[in-house]
Amino acid sequence: MPRVRCASASRLTAKRTRHDTVAVVRSLTRRDGNPRARRKRSGGASIEVPRAAWTRLFACTAAAALLQLDGTLITVALPSVARGLHVSSASTSAVLGAYFGAYALLLLPGGALVDRLGARHVALGGLGLFAAGAAAGAVASSMDVLVATRVLQGAGAGLVSPAALAGAVSGFPPERRGSALGIWGASAGVSNLIGPLLGGLLTVGLGWRANWWALVPLALLAALAIVRHVPSVVHSGVTERGPVVLNAVVQAATLIAALTFAVMIGSFYLAEQYLQRVAGYSALGASSVLVVVALLVGAAAPFAGRLADRFGERRPAAAGFVAAGAGLAALGIPGVSLQSLATLPLLIPVGFGLGMLFVPTSRAALNATPMASHGRTSGVLSMGRLLGAAAGAALAGVALSGGPTASGVHTALLIAAAACLAVGLPACYRLGAEPKQKVLPLQHCVDPLS
Repeated sequence: MPRVRCASASRLTAKRTRHDTVAVVRSLTRRDGNPRARRKRSGGASIEVPRAAWTRLFACTAAAALLQLDGTLITVALPSVARGLHVSSASTSAVLGAYFGAYALLLLPGGALVDRLGARHVALGGLGLFAAGAAAGAVASSMDVLVATRVLQGAGAGLVSPAALAGAVSGFPPERRGSALGIWGASAGVSNLIGPLLGGLLTVGLGWRANWWALVPLALLAALAIVRHVPSVVHSGVTERGPVVLNAVVQAATLIAALTFAVMIGSFYLAEQYLQRVAGYSALGASSVLVVVALLVGAAAPFAGRLADRFGERRPAAAGFVAAGAGLAALGIPGVSLQSLATLPLLIPVGFGLGMLFVPTSRAALNATPMASHGRTSGVLSMGRLLGAAAGAALAGVALSGGPTASGVHTALLIAAAACLAVGLPACYRLGAEPKQKVLPLQHCVDPLS
């Protein structure tokens, strides 16, 4: 008889537990009006994120967008810089190379400072250096002085970049970082859209120096956003300072980031030089052609973020390289026009493919390391991007050393396409594994303690 009573008691307890669970579900449904409105701890992409995390994301994204804007804004002005300072077109690649080189050298020290001092202080210091370098570049009287000011700007950018990325995702759990980084990537697309148009307008209307002057107030506005929305210490309660874990995921993400920026910056440089010097476009006209690419980069990044949160980073990254490689290969075919309306459809896979690559690299690298090391992880990842950008600008300068010609641009585009397919695709499969569990509806997954 005691055993029967015990069994009956167990069944009664189980029944009451089920009843309590149903009561929790009904309570949450009444409180939120819709079960789907309730965020779940184990549901991946539907975990609740506080409003402060979003405002912090937007403030840090604005600072990072300024760095992206610099690259496209200055690239548009380089042909006018060459004429104004009486130097060759090939030598203007040093303006980009000096910026990206100094940027890369400061990334690892900057990341370490972020982990030690917090994103806010490091970002503000970097924005101060960036603004000072831009103001000095606007009054430069020679190419040597201009290159020196770009080194100062690059040093400031090297501090801002890891601080902005670490601060942007600091309020998001790993399962929601794809969505957050999608907004981050979209800002790059918006910067690539605004940069060429603004650069063309300023260059045509006010001269190339106006591009440097424009960066000063923009840096001050970014600093104001950091002051208002980024706390002094973003990793509250974290005291350990272990080294960055350079595992296979971080290495693959860095390689992909470097290749993405080498292709993007190199292609932009080639397009600007060819369209202005050979096709006879104005700075504004040449920039307008790149609007298609910028729009697609901005549209693809949030889409890639959602895919990464749901399926992992491998699929969107592989799709991005396939699309970009196919578009570049089509543009690189000898005889294909590089200056007519027929060129625009071929730019669609290039822009969309490049946009698909921003989020998977950042998400994979940050999720593969502890939050206490996110400053240094961001520095490593950003270093890959900047070294890639510097290499892309330098290689584009080499391709144009004999003068911008259609055959030279075709050959350079074919090499870029081969790099996407032969180097980028294999690296994608070293990124993070796909999520093991799918998001469940509320009635199947409830946390009674939430």
